[in-house]
Amino acid sequence: MKERNELYPVFLKVSKLNILVVGGGNVGHEKLHFLLKSSPNANVEVVAKWFLPETEELALKHGVKLTKSRYKRKFLKKRHVVIAATNDAKLNKRVHRHAKKRYLLANIADTPELCDFYMGGIVNKGHVKIAISTNGKSPTTAKRLRQFFEEVIPENVNEMVENLNEYRKTIKGDFEAKVNELNSLTESLIEKKEKDD
Repeated sequence: MKERNELYPVFLKVSKLNILVVGGGNVGHEKLHFLLKSSPNANVEVVAKWFLPETEELALKHGVKLTKSRYKRKFLKKRHVVIAATNDAKLNKRVHRHAKKRYLLANIADTPELCDFYMGGIVNKGHVKIAISTNGKSPTTAKRLRQFFEEVIPENVNEMVENLNEYRKTIKGDFEAKVNELNSLTESLIEKKEKDD
């Protein structure tokens, strides 16, 4: 049987969740950067013994709390998500162990078997957001797919989404009737593509 990606994609409202990032070096910076790039109002605290200057700059820009300290288990109190992003594999595993005892979602950098979720490639055009996962196998492939979708999705897609949202408000009937009406209306998007092929 062929291997397949069995991950379930979700879009988290990270401004309403309490996220901890452990690590102030390059890996921690990368995780924080991509989190804030997608969700500029994410509720995040970063704990590390030291921080890269660019991490300090990014934190200042987005109101992220930086705490200069060694990691301690108490930092997991009242958290929903923890990201361990240090270059110390033992510390990352300890963070994972502590997170699991508290039933927290955890992402342990560069250790797919210890991750509850992956931070994949993200395409963002206004209200339209596409997340790309390679099942933790190839971040480079996710990056290339992201670049591809950024090119092919039209810039005015946000306008279409807004217009369809306004139209949806005017449709009479129950949920099923609204879905059928919108499906009928947007069917031409797929038909056009099939004709072009």
